[in-house]
Amino acid sequence: MSSTTKTATVVCFGEVLFDVFPSHQKIGGAPLNVGLRLSSLGLKVQIISRVGNDALGNELLEYVAQNGVDTAAIQLDETHSTGEVMVLLNDKGSASYTINYPVAWDKIVCNPENEITVKQADAFVFGSLVCRDTVSHDALFELINYAKYKIFDVNLRAPFYSKELLISLMMQSDFIKFNDDELYEISAFMNSPYNSLEQNILFIAAQTNTKHICVTKGSHGAVLYYDEKLYYNSGYKITVADTVGAGDSFLAGLLSKLLTQNDPQSAIDFACALGGLVAQNEGANPKITNQEIKEFMNL
Repeated sequence: MSSTTKTATVVCFGEVLFDVFPSHQKIGGAPLNVGLRLSSLGLKVQIISRVGNDALGNELLEYVAQNGVDTAAIQLDETHSTGEVMVLLNDKGSASYTINYPVAWDKIVCNPENEITVKQADAFVFGSLVCRDTVSHDALFELINYAKYKIFDVNLRAPFYSKELLISLMMQSDFIKFNDDELYEISAFMNSPYNSLEQNILFIAAQTNTKHICVTKGSHGAVLYYDEKLYYNSGYKITVADTVGAGDSFLAGLLSKLLTQNDPQSAIDFACALGGLVAQNEGANPKITNQEIKEFMNL
């Protein structure tokens, strides 16, 4: 973990894509959303992914570079197109997804440059969706070996995960981020005897030997288990536009503070405020300044 005197460096691994809404499309993908938000918060970010050699791929590369994320490790695919996800929102702004397959980010390959990048970074962020294809799955499992601090953003997308995959990723992680539904689902298939959120967090921590776990609870805030202590934020009053990317920005806000200041309570407070502000806006990556977050927290 980094000290306060140096800018933390984070490598994100996984899907980069376009979220296609009924009326418009926006750049997204959970690891990219986390990376873009971390960059806006002043961290040094690189993303390892793959896009098609097509118009959408070019647009995505340009957007990512303009927003301060290093694109050197985004590979170009001559065979597969840039990823697209069809997004439908219900009347509460909650999203359901249809994720095209196969696309470029399913075919991320591991190379010696990636290994060096991951080895030098303070943290390595990844999810489970990228493992739906054996090519990207194998690259992730290779790169995990080089990471100092491994952050698993669970982000379940049926049918693209298995019990075995999730347990394998959790066993290798230093930090796991769930939403409450994901926590209960995974606890159940690990045969947890417990019903409460806190007991299931402690159960997963014990089963996977993970010291840091965070669970988001939608509008009700989040719980952070950090070095054997529990920290809480009960959420902020917001009007939801859509929930796309809110969890990704929450994770970025949390990591930005934990990697640079190591104060778990202020980290979870900041993360909940940032996630709430994103949910008040359309799309995964609205521009939000530190000043806006500060003002929002003080209202």
